[in-house]
This record gives sequence, C-alpha cells and structure tokens, in this order.
Amino acid sequence: MDVILLMAMTLDGKIARSHSELINWTGKQDKQYFVKVTRQAGVVVMGSKTFDTIGHPLPGRKNIVMTRDKTRKSDHKDLVFTDQTPQQILGDLKLQGFDQVVLIGGSVVNSLFAKENLITRIHVTLVPIVFGQGLSLFNTDLGLSLEYEESREIGKGHLLLMYKVKNHV
Repeated sequence: MDVILLMAMTLDGKIARSHSELINWTGKQDKQYFVKVTRQAGVVVMGSKTFDTIGHPLPGRKNIVMTRDKTRKSDHKDLVFTDQTPQQILGDLKLQGFDQVVLIGGSVVNSLFAKENLITRIHVTLVPIVFGQGLSLFNTDLGLSLEYEESREIGKGHLLLMYKVKNHV
C-alpha cells in the first residue's frame, strides 16, 4: 500500500500553531496540490483534531478519522470514525480496493503510521513563514531515513519537497 504523508510546513518545521488552527496560511497552489493528490488516492486518514478543525468530510474522498472516542459515529457514506490501528485501517482499505492512502495529520496520526514503518512517501510544502512554536510533523522520536525524489516551486517561495521513506535508522 502506498501511504503518502501530505503536509504543509513552516520554515521552522511547524504544521500548525495549535490543534485547532485552520490551515489558511499555505497558499492556493498548495491547496490545489492537496486536492489533486487526495482525490487521486480516493481516501484520506486523519486524527479527530484534524477532522474537527476541518469541520466536515472532504468531498470526493473516503475520510477515515482515527479516534479513541467510541461514541463518535457517522451516517455519511464517506466518513468513518475508527479506533483501529494503522495496520488494520490499511488492511481494510486494501480489501475495499484502495492501493493508495494519504495521511493528512496531525502529528499524532503521522507518528502512529511512522512508528509502524507504514509511510512510503512524504510530500511537504515548505511555506515561507515562521511560527516560532507549534505542532511538529511528528510528536515522537523516529529516525526516518529519506531518499530525495523531487522538488519544485509551486507558488512564490512555496517549495514542494517529495521524499521516499527508506527505513528507520
């Protein structure tokens, strides 16, 4: 299963100032890239704080929300709340015919998938701003080894960086 971690990040390595911050600082081209990649995959996985910040399922994609709150339920056909492990989620998605999944945060979910060595690629848009403090891409010690694939400017000063995850070091 191809698991792409897709995030925007400030120059000082932050993905948000807080858990409840709207991601309105990334720029038009980053948002367009996000929509393209997530629609192509057809499924996104996120944590409950990320989902609550967005406030609704992303249209045209299956939305998997990882949560420990067993009371969270959905009647929406493209929204699933689950307490499954990353491995179980990927197994279920494979059975449903998906071969690519996009992780869209936050740092807890990113770390859960990384600790199980399930992330195959990381796409990060580096945004030319500095928060000084906030949430990092991951929330735990990992030691991932990456192999450079590609980079390109997607907006004025916004760099899209693409890496393949080799292994844990």
